[in-house]
Amino acid sequence: MKEEAGPAAAGHLGNRMLSLDVFRGITIAGMILVNNPGTWSAVYPPLKHAEWHGWTPTDLIFPFFLFIVGVAITLAFARRMEAGGSKRDLYWKIIRRTLIIFALGLFINGFPYFDFAKIRVPGVLQRIAVCYFFASLIFLWTGWRGQAIIAAALLVLYWALMMLVPVPGYGAGDLGQQGNLAAYIDRALLAGHTYTPVYDPEGILSTIPAIATTLLGVLTGHWLRTDRASFEKAVGLFAFGMIGVVWGWIWNWWFPINKPLWTSSYVLFTGGLALQFLAFCYWLIDIKGYRAWSRPFVIFGVNALAVFVFSAISGRLMLLWKIPRADGSMGNLKTFIYENLFASWAQPINASLIFAIFYLLFWLGVMAILYRKRIIIKV
Repeated sequence: MKEEAGPAAAGHLGNRMLSLDVFRGITIAGMILVNNPGTWSAVYPPLKHAEWHGWTPTDLIFPFFLFIVGVAITLAFARRMEAGGSKRDLYWKIIRRTLIIFALGLFINGFPYFDFAKIRVPGVLQRIAVCYFFASLIFLWTGWRGQAIIAAALLVLYWALMMLVPVPGYGAGDLGQQGNLAAYIDRALLAGHTYTPVYDPEGILSTIPAIATTLLGVLTGHWLRTDRASFEKAVGLFAFGMIGVVWGWIWNWWFPINKPLWTSSYVLFTGGLALQFLAFCYWLIDIKGYRAWSRPFVIFGVNALAVFVFSAISGRLMLLWKIPRADGSMGNLKTFIYENLFASWAQPINASLIFAIFYLLFWLGVMAILYRKRIIIKV
């Protein structure tokens, strides 16, 4: 990772569409919040993933982030090409960034022991890297119509594979945790290196529709770059989002909305909601000019990857720092903070949430220092 500081960074911040940074910042703030409760035994249901089929607000976070990655691909690459940049330079940038993000994901999964015999290979950053790679190449090789066709084809292909290809011992169309094709492939190719022994929510086959999620963002970037009036763009975003939500909900009856499987209905449904949320941010911030409330999310948004990596590593470090409890048993720093600062006066479920909020505010303070110094950590 590298830093941008001084005049270059100031210009970089000034040229950005503020609503995109706010969208990204809200998403990464949500990711930190749901990933760091005081205790996993006491979490409010909306801050947990759905057990299997269905969705909660937490299940919107990752697809929202992939969506905004796609939007950024279009806006950043188009600007660079208009400024005279070569495709060869872009290919190098894509490969380099993909490898770095994927390596960071492996680093987080392995930290601190790096037991490569058991390390989880898939992960959040790994999926972001792969989706960024393929969506970037598709952007460079095709126009918006080709990108739309590819996104639709990926969703239909994934549905056909999941519903029509038989899994040994289970048959075709089994969408349970063990009997689905995606889980079977992960067990066959990544045995011992998955999130659970049965399946991985960021596995190999389910990355196909995740690329389609990113391409929805790419197509949204094309829409934002048109010469239409700003209000017309916002209305269009909301209308396209409504179409996605409706069709995702309809498809849900035959191919249920499911985050671990990243089903095609899930792509359309969450992509539609992402479009509508971006429409709201764009209207409120870039059109109406209501920006004062958004500063914390801009701070997170301009350094989203950095805060995700740093907060994940520090969370692991808190678990490693051993501290004796009052009863003589050994605990860790996270447990010590949770039990003594929050659980000592609040109900467990509230104490767990307050811990997560304070952890989020801590990282907001750290990122605010970088923001004030105009430092953007990039890969």
